[in-house]
Amino acid sequence: MAGVNKVLLIGNLGKDPEIITFDNGVKKAAFSLATTESYKNKEGNRVDQTEWHNIVMWRWLAEIAEKYLHKGDQVFIEGKIKTRSYEVDGVKKYVTEIVADNMTMLGKRGDSQGGAQQPATETSQTTKTDDAEPVVPPDDDLPF
Repeated sequence: MAGVNKVLLIGNLGKDPEIITFDNGVKKAAFSLATTESYKNKEGNRVDQTEWHNIVMWRWLAEIAEKYLHKGDQVFIEGKIKTRSYEVDGVKKYVTEIVADNMTMLGKRGDSQGGAQQPATETSQTTKTDDAEPVVPPDDDLPF
């Protein structure tokens, strides 16, 4: 039986995306995403528990992140968990990241309407990438 590696997150960017453009023109965007859950403890006080996730986007999604994502923005991310390792001064370190396959922009932090005021352009479209061809959001300048 094959395994399933699927992650669904809705959260706010902890920082502006860091963009790297490689020699072959491929772009990579990396940023932190905060997800917060709330519950009431035994004393009846509300407690917020925030989890931080390292998000990585490639190619077309990285270009959209570069243009439109900023600290505090709320996004819906679909992707998969990847763990990689590297060495620093002979010490092996591990990093767990969420590699995004799909991203939907939801709005700004504190936007009570959940981004409903955003124009219906590529900034509010769902975008998806895979290893073959990136899916390009519809262009508003179509002749029909």
